Amino acid sequence: MANKKTRYAARKIRQIRVRKHVSGTPERPRLSVFRSLSEIYAQVIDDETGITLVSASSVDKELRAKMQELSKTEQAALVGKSLAERAAKKGITKVVFDRGGFRYIGRVKALADGARAGGLEF
Repeated sequence: MANKKTRYAARKIRQIRVRKHVSGTPERPRLSVFRSLSEIYAQVIDDETGITLVSASSVDKELRAKMQELSKTEQAALVGKSLAERAAKKGITKVVFDRGGFRYIGRVKALADGARAGGLEF
């Protein structure tokens, strides 16, 4: 039992495995997703310079008012769409998707679909 992995440790291992192959460039930055039990966060990152270009989350002040009556999945889709709109203002249309070690179902998939609906390509 001493070497039993926690869910957090297992996610970190998956995250590292994905990051070996996925990295953001100035032409095609990385869309990184983090999902907690109650909130969801997404950022578009240029890994070569280490700068976050655009971010959106379910705790943003401008999105918080719209999310009162929505389910978590609907909130994730709204965050994805908002992120895509902010990225378009900065001239970003193509990204590489990084699911952050989370399974591509539920809120992570809803965020990706919302970002695609907002105009991002990945």
